[in-house]
Amino acid sequence: MRFIDLYGGHCVLYEKPYYMGYQYILGPGEYPDYHWWMGFNNCIRSCQMFPPYRGSYRMRIYNRPDMMGHSMEFMDDCPNVYERFRYRDIFSCNIMEGYWIFYEHPNYRGRQYFLRPGEYKACGDWGCHNPMVGSFRRMRTLM
Repeated sequence: MRFIDLYGGHCVLYEKPYYMGYQYILGPGEYPDYHWWMGFNNCIRSCQMFPPYRGSYRMRIYNRPDMMGHSMEFMDDCPNVYERFRYRDIFSCNIMEGYWIFYEHPNYRGRQYFLRPGEYKACGDWGCHNPMVGSFRRMRTLM
């Protein structure tokens, strides 16, 4: 598969129809095969395009469902959630500004979860079955 984004935005690929299953967030560039985007397999059944975002970024994460428990607000990337938040599980979050990517493991590794502005009252709302979030970053376009 060859993917070229001429507008500098991002593409979110999903392994299943209707934006379900594993997610892969790709920035502008060429991807000769699924190994280049660290895919688990070459099965892509749906995708969404997102234009470059140049606004501010802000989100609040919670260690309990329904935006309860301890919380912390972020405006920048976090390579290790436990070191900053002191909790291993993120059960809910409120994305107030910008697009964000959650990663299953620290240092932006493992499964990816794309989050747009809105309230996510349970981790299943962003597509995961396990509240473990090891790291997250802003979905930015580099110019």
